[in-house]
Amino acid sequence: MNGSPEQVQGLINDLQSYSKVPLLVAANCDSGGDGAVKGGTYISSGAQSEASRDSRIPYLAGLVSAREETALGVNVNFDPCVDIVQNWRNTIVNTRAYGTNADDVIAYTSAYLEGLTAERDVIQCIKHFPGDGTEERDQHLVLGVNELSPEEWDDSFGRVYHHHIEAGVEMIMAGHIALLYYQQKLNPSLKDEDILPATLAPELIQDLLKEKLEFNGLVITDASHMLGMTAAMRREDYVPAAIAAGCDMFLFFNNLEEDFEFMLNGYRNGVITKERLHDALRRILGLKAKLNLHVKQAEGTLLKSADELAIIGCEEHLAWQREAADKAITLLKDTQHNLPISPETHRRIRLYYLEGEKEGIMAASTEVVDNLKSALEARGYEVTVNDGTTRIKGKTLQYREEVDLALTVANVIGYGAQNNYRIQWKTAMSNEVPWYVHEVPTIFVSLNYTTHLHDVTMVKTAINAYHHNKNTIESLLDKLEGKDEFYGIPNENVWANKWQAKL
Repeated sequence: MNGSPEQVQGLINDLQSYSKVPLLVAANCDSGGDGAVKGGTYISSGAQSEASRDSRIPYLAGLVSAREETALGVNVNFDPCVDIVQNWRNTIVNTRAYGTNADDVIAYTSAYLEGLTAERDVIQCIKHFPGDGTEERDQHLVLGVNELSPEEWDDSFGRVYHHHIEAGVEMIMAGHIALLYYQQKLNPSLKDEDILPATLAPELIQDLLKEKLEFNGLVITDASHMLGMTAAMRREDYVPAAIAAGCDMFLFFNNLEEDFEFMLNGYRNGVITKERLHDALRRILGLKAKLNLHVKQAEGTLLKSADELAIIGCEEHLAWQREAADKAITLLKDTQHNLPISPETHRRIRLYYLEGEKEGIMAASTEVVDNLKSALEARGYEVTVNDGTTRIKGKTLQYREEVDLALTVANVIGYGAQNNYRIQWKTAMSNEVPWYVHEVPTIFVSLNYTTHLHDVTMVKTAINAYHHNKNTIESLLDKLEGKDEFYGIPNENVWANKWQAKL
């Protein structure tokens, strides 16, 4: 996702050129083309789609995902997340899931998939079976556990999977998530110490997914470097065990030669039977045939051309990005009546910018605060970006004389370094902690996670904006200035079960 369109398309073309059998090429387009390539168009996350209460928004997210990823040569989309965020502390699917109940998840993910397949041939893949969102931990770091009873699961996650299976979804990604009580119902001999993630659990893949839910498509594992899988047993054992359990494809190598040998040994020693191997191969080749990859290869139309890249980040897609922002940005509360603002009444702004990880895949970028500052200044505001690395606040009365508005913006984004992500102040008792809420008008905005009120219950004006792109920032500022309404509707998770969050 960090390569240029030319680089990504060139790589995929090279791989297809050297492959005797055409390849399935996948991307994680949760929210638009940005999941496949640098410069791809973000449209809407699951949380943003839910807040819009408009199925057109996830439809557009699916449509743009397919348009932009297929221009690169991608033909499998590892989305949407059909998880249900029942636990407000969960941040791994906080933004990626489409709701807190089965009905919303079914409605909005169905709209996404309708958009995904409206114009392009893309394999649909829903995830993460048997379902994330009931606990706060991240299966990148630990075994995830869905502890719903069989009856509770059937009436929630089970309904979601049943709906999409009936609708014809071709691929399901199994998560490194256990379903404890259902596993013990399906196999009463299982003790707690025998419980494995779905990726390694035949009672979940074979008995529940393929037999009870009658899924006849392809099951792929989630990434095999995640601790939910790697901590279950030795790698040489779980590589073939995933296929033996009923998964048809194994996602990611640790070491190509070693993992291939592990898989081959699993077949040689009978862990993977001939019947299971052939069943998996039939499903893989069947999806390739459904996409007519062999026909395109024979006709010489399999590889993508450079002129197809023009659709990535095109004006039409950017207009839809703005539409999605306009419909979804959510005013959680304004109990102090700090809105609207204007350069005449709130000219001098102290900008407190809270960010996430400094390193890694989701590393914070200074570009966001620079864009926000520039957008405010273009409207006539004077903006001072606060230095939050110190505890020093200065004189309170002087602060009130010099600052007309405190704008606290959280762009906390993280991946795989913590089980859940919350606001992390830059230093102990940092001067960015909202001590100033009763000194000057204060507005808090989140550009990603939806549940930050847990850590800033003291703020009286709070907004969820869902993303940091320039269109979202402009839409946000229009709403802050009263030039447009707030249309987004929050779910109950935003209050983090804290009564004071609503004050």
